[in-house]
Amino acid sequence: MSTPDQHPATTDAAGAQASPEQAATAIRKARGALSRYRFMAILTGVMLLILCVEMFFKYVVPVDVVVDYMGWVPFAHGWIYVVYLVTVLDLWAKMRWGFGRLATMVFAGVVPVMSFILEKRVHADADAKLTALAERYDVR
Repeated sequence: MSTPDQHPATTDAAGAQASPEQAATAIRKARGALSRYRFMAILTGVMLLILCVEMFFKYVVPVDVVVDYMGWVPFAHGWIYVVYLVTVLDLWAKMRWGFGRLATMVFAGVVPVMSFILEKRVHADADAKLTALAERYDVR
């Protein structure tokens, strides 16, 4: 754990305070992970909504023409979700959040519309923390 005046992303394993250069590198890497997460959260959410439409036309109102053209959607969503999980783990590790946040971010990729809502919250939270760190270490 870090002390109240130390942020987890700017302390090493021994709890020593990071130099401004190390803080700048950690902030840059975290911002990159945040951008990748944001893109994948939106893409995963869109693919999940398309998957829901495909499932509707396949099981509720069978329309063979639509089902024939949308057969690729479950496979695409599955692989996109795997990439989404990698970006979630990357951001979670860089920000050193708790397991509750990790579980919520993982579930957001399988609950329709949740990825859009959570992405907005995660982005705002992470951006605020990274901006505060940048100001604290005078990193531009």
